[in-house]
Amino acid sequence: MPEHHRATSHYETAYLDLMRRIWAEGNERVDRTGIGTRSVFGATLRFDLADGAMPLITTKRVYWKTATRELLWFLTGETNIRPLVLQGVKIWNEWPHARYVRETGEDLSLDAFVERIAEDEVFAQNWGDLGPVYGKQWVDWPTYLYRKDGTYEQGPGINQVADLVESLRTNPGSRRHILEGWNVAELDRMALPPCHKTYQFHVADGKLNGLLYQRSCDVALGLPFNLWSAALLQRMLAQQADLEPGEFVWMGGDTHLYLNHAHLIEEQLAREPQGHPRLEIMRRPATIFDYRIEDFEVRNYTPHGAIKAPVAV
Repeated sequence: MPEHHRATSHYETAYLDLMRRIWAEGNERVDRTGIGTRSVFGATLRFDLADGAMPLITTKRVYWKTATRELLWFLTGETNIRPLVLQGVKIWNEWPHARYVRETGEDLSLDAFVERIAEDEVFAQNWGDLGPVYGKQWVDWPTYLYRKDGTYEQGPGINQVADLVESLRTNPGSRRHILEGWNVAELDRMALPPCHKTYQFHVADGKLNGLLYQRSCDVALGLPFNLWSAALLQRMLAQQADLEPGEFVWMGGDTHLYLNHAHLIEEQLAREPQGHPRLEIMRRPATIFDYRIEDFEVRNYTPHGAIKAPVAV
């Protein structure tokens, strides 16, 4: 691509180019869902977060408040969907519903299941938990202490996020600014092993750069949310560490499109990016765990309409 085109192209162009390449050239594969995908391996996207810029997709409406509520939920360490359900966030509903139907044999609709989660706290405790996913690993990574008799007892959990903020403040030159969700010992207890699994941060010239490695990525449905959430986390960390936001780098392992999303993909690729939305964080709370949804304001976001498609479970 010529340098002048790079300089003037919309930030979303790289995302659309990746989608177009996967759909045209991706390896067609049978996946765990049985739906099938077209996939490439080892994709990279880069975004400049200076001056409030965010990688918020405009060729379809992305519900950034929903993604933000999910990120704030991760930071609580919560693993039950009920707090999300009570906020109208539907991202995780399909996984516990599928488990309920599988284990009970009851043909309960997804809507009826979610309604029971909201109305019945005991039912939610029994059926709404996702296992030790994302937030649990982020703020309460389990440890085990060796006993003299050769056995182990559970030790205090590790709050990776709090440690990350502290290391950014006190040792900015470190190469160990890492947030990890892939706990091998607990993968089989998770409703879904972490896709956006590893974050690394880098401080240079007073700016915080961030990198997300995502082992598996649904480019049509998941990636717009993942880009927003990772960039938002980077912005929050930068504020807490008295740094300016720098570059956000996204890296994908198995980077794919589902074969049953053809209508979404073709419609989105026919659209042109528009506008340059900006995020303003309205206050600086005492800690990274104290942000509220009201603290985030997006301006100049004028996207094309939403495009609906089924989630592969």
